[in-house]
Amino acid sequence: MSPYTHELRTALLAVQRATLLTQTVFHTNAKGTLSKDDASPVTIGDFGAQALIIAALRHNFPNDEIVGEEEAKSLRENTPLAEQIFALVKESKLQDPDAEAELGGPIKDVEAMLAAIDAGKSAGGDKGRVWALDPVDGTKGFLRGGQYAVCLALMVDGDVKVGVLGCPNLPVDDAAPISADVGGEGKGVLFSAVQGQGATSRPLTDGGLAAEKEIKMKEVGDITQATFCESVEAGHSSHGDQAEIAKRLGISRESVRMDSQAKYGSIARGAGDLYLRLPVRKDYEEKIWDHAAGDLIVREAGGEVTDAEGKRLDFGVGRTLKRNKGVVAAPQGVHETVLKAVKEVLGSK
Repeated sequence: MSPYTHELRTALLAVQRATLLTQTVFHTNAKGTLSKDDASPVTIGDFGAQALIIAALRHNFPNDEIVGEEEAKSLRENTPLAEQIFALVKESKLQDPDAEAELGGPIKDVEAMLAAIDAGKSAGGDKGRVWALDPVDGTKGFLRGGQYAVCLALMVDGDVKVGVLGCPNLPVDDAAPISADVGGEGKGVLFSAVQGQGATSRPLTDGGLAAEKEIKMKEVGDITQATFCESVEAGHSSHGDQAEIAKRLGISRESVRMDSQAKYGSIARGAGDLYLRLPVRKDYEEKIWDHAAGDLIVREAGGEVTDAEGKRLDFGVGRTLKRNKGVVAAPQGVHETVLKAVKEVLGSK
């Protein structure tokens, strides 16, 4: 058996099950938004997906730590909302009974759901096995009907070993051109990677796992023909700096703006080429759950991921990437060229 076979299968099934709940919420108008202390929105989907994934992880790996984005305090103070979420959690089950049993079956009651959500309070770090979970990455995209992702990664001693991204609104076809559009048939893809074993994609299903296909980043012979992905929210990445970097590289194609780690998945399978997330302010620290899975998937697909200074992302210093500023992801053959332009533009400010 390959290393991390059990972890990968559990992560794939757990993310797939959680996307059933997020898709149900996505297609309703009542997404139940709350605001966190940092004013970012949290939806019913965030809470429900986190509960489902953590319950599956605790069933399979009871001694592992989990860094989750949400906590249940606001739900404990809002019983009707907690019960509304639990009703969705209870209905979100894989249609393959064996696969559902592998995840431990249904969560038994509201209290068990709240306990699962609150089990994501690990401080992270560079010792032992730690899962990083973002139940709905790209919450604003989720709310506006755009791209979002359910993200899960396992780190061992601070090194990412397993990464899974569930992207319900991306096309299954790896060759489909990159687009922020949503809708139509053939949507929903599950990306995954294990360190040293390459990266794959497969269609999302409502039961067992579909057959996988190996994915590779596209080789970029002419950097001027490359396609950039960037965040929709200007508060997440500096669009002005990105435009200047594109100009220096001679790239005239309009960048594709989409939310979430769907960007990492898109470039990993060659639907796009470059992903930049540039610092918007000096004190901002990226969260590990926003990058861990995507970082591994891109690197295993033949890409390179560093920060804006050329350093590898360091997932072993807690809940944030406090030793890194920004993200530069590109095929190995052009990463150095892109990084040089990034350094020139950021250094001139």
